[in-house]
Amino acid sequence: MSTPQPPMPQQAAAAPDWQTAPGTSYTSPIPVTPTHLGHALNSEWTKIKSVRSTMWTLGTFLLLVIGIGFLVAAQTTNADFSGVPYTIPAFFGLMLGQICLITLGVLVVSSEYGTGMIRTTFTASPQRHRVLAAKLIIFFAVAFVVSAFAIGLVGLMTSGMHGGSSTVSWGGTVIMGSLYVSLLGALALAVGSMLRHSAGAITTMLGVVLVPAIMPAFLMMSESMRTIGEKMQEYNAPNALARIFRLDSESGHGGAQLGLLAGLTAAAIVGAFVLLERRDV
Repeated sequence: MSTPQPPMPQQAAAAPDWQTAPGTSYTSPIPVTPTHLGHALNSEWTKIKSVRSTMWTLGTFLLLVIGIGFLVAAQTTNADFSGVPYTIPAFFGLMLGQICLITLGVLVVSSEYGTGMIRTTFTASPQRHRVLAAKLIIFFAVAFVVSAFAIGLVGLMTSGMHGGSSTVSWGGTVIMGSLYVSLLGALALAVGSMLRHSAGAITTMLGVVLVPAIMPAFLMMSESMRTIGEKMQEYNAPNALARIFRLDSESGHGGAQLGLLAGLTAAAIVGAFVLLERRDV
């Protein structure tokens, strides 16, 4: 009689592969493209043209430069332009109008920190340097175009009133004057990025513009401080614009002053980029 064989142990079933999704993998119908600077530029252009601060600051700037320029041109005679460019009336409006561009430059970046929207911006574009670069490019382009339009229009109006009385070319004053006030605005944007506070950045920039224009009168009272006062007077914003518009052509045409401002703005922009990467939002 044969003995029964023990049952063979059954092989354990293979564990299901939970890592593999059943069926075919999902493909989104939305095209995915890598982001680049162009996307950031488009975003910043949408922001700057849709906020009310841009309309008010640029509108006030145009009103000051064109309005004051027209009033000054209307009070002059043909003899007043015998050796000066037709854009000189725009100088008087720019003395006040530059404050508008400084304010806009600060608000372009500091307003997002004030409302907390900067978190959304950096979430959509984690490359922070790209965001700041786009803000600088868009703001500078807008400020330069608006400034050149205002100064050029004043030059055309003055030329129409006093045609033939000046033989001095005034195209260079349009370019250099627009560059100067636009660089001031870009400097304000960099300061706003570093301070992240609208009132503090605007106050700082007002000090940068006004203190060098006021202090020389007191510094030159002392013989030991006279040299500093003279240099401060030579390179402050009012004298720089006066030389650009040939009101003080004997001391140059403002190239040195424009170069100093460009260097100061570049240094502030570098500082803004460095702090942007090192600090939290």
